[in-house]
Amino acid sequence: MRKAVAITAATLALFAALPAAAQFAKPTDAVKYREAAFKLMANHFGRINAMAQGKVPFDAKAAQANAEVLNMLAKLPWDAFPAGSNVGNTEAKPEVWSQPDKFKSGAQLLIDNVAKLDAAAKAGNLDQIKAAAGEVGKSCKACHETFKKD
Repeated sequence: MRKAVAITAATLALFAALPAAAQFAKPTDAVKYREAAFKLMANHFGRINAMAQGKVPFDAKAAQANAEVLNMLAKLPWDAFPAGSNVGNTEAKPEVWSQPDKFKSGAQLLIDNVAKLDAAAKAGNLDQIKAAAGEVGKSCKACHETFKKD
């Protein structure tokens, strides 16, 4: 499973390295891409967060593996918000494009907090993971409140 996750993350990272114009032939392609990245992020964060909340037993190796993938994924969706991609079935509010500096700041905060979660998971300390997961959750919530439709 870890190999499949790593391959998926590497593939997504490869696509993220391409210029945005080359990535998205149509604005709806950007919407699909960012939604896929966010779904993967939510999946891997959910696994760690379940451990942090005591809903599932703590497994240091699983936490580390999921945090590593999440750390790669956290960098992906942000280039998938080019001008004109507020079309189709998007959950992004217009504020993404009308407040780009605030949006970029929120994205960077999430990326930074995920990196701290990754470091905590590598250390294998559940208390550090709990604290870092809490900060990631706050980052997600703040962005959702401002930039995501209900």
